[in-house]
Amino acid sequence: MEDEPNPPRGIDDPRRVAAVTSTGLLDTPPEEAFDRLTRLASDLIGAPMVFVTLVDDQVSYWKSTTGVGDGAGPRQNPASESFCQFVVTSGAEQVIPDTRADARTKLMAAVETMNIKAWAGIPIRAASGDVLGTFCAMDVRPRGWSHRQLEILRTLAQAAGGEIALRMALQEARVASAAAERHAADAERHAERAERSAAEATELAETLQQSLLPASNPRIPGMEVAARYRPGGGGAEVLGDFYDVFPVPGGWGVVVGDVCGKGPWAARTTALARSTVRAVGHSEERTEAVLAALNDVLHVWFAGRHSFVTATYATMTAADEGLNTVVVNGGHPPAFLLRADGEVRQFADGGRALGLRPEASIGREEECLKPGDSLVFYTDGVTESRPPGSTDQFGEDGIARVLASLPPASSAETVAEAVSRAALEHGDHQVPDDTAIVVVRSPQSALPIPEPA
Repeated sequence: MEDEPNPPRGIDDPRRVAAVTSTGLLDTPPEEAFDRLTRLASDLIGAPMVFVTLVDDQVSYWKSTTGVGDGAGPRQNPASESFCQFVVTSGAEQVIPDTRADARTKLMAAVETMNIKAWAGIPIRAASGDVLGTFCAMDVRPRGWSHRQLEILRTLAQAAGGEIALRMALQEARVASAAAERHAADAERHAERAERSAAEATELAETLQQSLLPASNPRIPGMEVAARYRPGGGGAEVLGDFYDVFPVPGGWGVVVGDVCGKGPWAARTTALARSTVRAVGHSEERTEAVLAALNDVLHVWFAGRHSFVTATYATMTAADEGLNTVVVNGGHPPAFLLRADGEVRQFADGGRALGLRPEASIGREEECLKPGDSLVFYTDGVTESRPPGSTDQFGEDGIARVLASLPPASSAETVAEAVSRAALEHGDHQVPDDTAIVVVRSPQSALPIPEPA
């Protein structure tokens, strides 16, 4: 989806400038969390320069720069001389195939001093919707920017915005906690403040967790897609289940994954994993290569930290008899295939959890989805559901039993709801861990193919 513009605001709009200042990132050194995203964008779209910028009323500050010197030179330019001003004032992405031919940019110094001949800028937004800055790509020659390349930039701009939102949420929680401690002398007042701080931290955690999932129920034109998600844990805990559905070359991709751990680290890793799969999947035709790329990113990200991500990723492309489907697995609970006639088959276990080693181990299976067939993806919060104090888990056999009990050709909504409800009831309605279920049902007629980039 293309970026929807906000109402135009002046670059000196007080509310927007206050939002930029509140990030605490102006005039701060480079950080790997942002550099990782600009490097990934440069590799995926072949742009020699990619920046993450923050723009107040005076300067465009370059928080991350890929492809510009060694990073020791200037890290900002006046906002009035920055192409980013056009994104800020319009509230929308701006795409310039040839800066020398565009009336806005042809006389700007950066065209020659930085050799910027093509430019594309995507807004990075605060939770309020205000534009904080841009995720922008540049080339030293004029070029067109394809739909797929712009979609990659949009995805990574969202990841950058998510990283900023996470930092701000954590800072607000720390401020609330510190305020509560300062009033510890007054027991009653302290109790009220602590309760309020806990509620605020919980709300921040819930807001953050929602930002790690699709904003609305995923859709594939002509197909049925249903999802169920229940957050586990409690209070300010943020766990790490994620899912996504998005267009890929010639078809559609679906990913379901689980990050080891909880809290801010899990949230950062979840945002990175989901963004990486979507960004790489937009341009990579080999299904297993997407999880291999995610392994590469995670192995660098963890940098020796004992953590990992499991994920199942599938691509679906139209065929004469239905949908050619490739399912790859990186140590994740294997998906189920529910045939239209009621037959149930589970895909094989495969692969190794991602991020543990430099080399990825990816399991791969191919299957043809015929009209009315469904793929059922889930996380281990579903299979590990159990009553409090019991070791009796719902298990993969529990999912198989539910699927086998359904009427033939059941809708995606029916399948997702049945599995979700059965797991919840088995666990006596307790949800200690995140649970995610995604069901994709093959259409009864030909699948519309996404427009090529």
